[in-house]
Amino acid sequence: MLASAESVNGQAAAAYRQTLQEAQKQGRLNRNPAEVARVRAIAARLIAATGAFRADAPAWQWEVNVLTAQEINAWCMPGGKIAVYSGLIERLRPSADELAAVIGHEIAHALREHGREKAGQAMGVGVAAAIGGVLVGSSLGVDPSLGQSVLGTVGDLAFMRPNSRGMEQEADRIGVELAARAGYDPYAAIG
Repeated sequence: MLASAESVNGQAAAAYRQTLQEAQKQGRLNRNPAEVARVRAIAARLIAATGAFRADAPAWQWEVNVLTAQEINAWCMPGGKIAVYSGLIERLRPSADELAAVIGHEIAHALREHGREKAGQAMGVGVAAAIGGVLVGSSLGVDPSLGQSVLGTVGDLAFMRPNSRGMEQEADRIGVELAARAGYDPYAAIG
């Protein structure tokens, strides 16, 4: 956790505001009131149950919005900034329990600070690649940026990607439990 929570949450909030502003300009923000109400009601129940995982989480400045896009996607930024894409709702037609499993999974990433952890890991890989690039460049007589690029790629493949699998599995486990604690059927996650 090389990056501070305040820094990561601040950056996430700024990125979220920018995403919402762009969606608003394009007429893609919260276009279907029924979808928005449904997503917000499910998220509210999940958010109320987050205290079982982090005592401070229920007091976060949570925001929940629906973006009109064909992608089947949803995400939750650090600090509780949630977006669900209309494509997920309209193309998959999930039950409330299934949608709670998806949103719960995304909330779990925020609860476990996976974004902050990834930022810190990326900083570490970047520093190691820069130092390694200079060393490789000077010993082999090549441009240090070439060594940095190669070592950065190796760091990504060897360190960053395997960790993201672990984060996804952790978010799956916590998301299902969060949904169950909020009164949703945890077996719906299978669907």
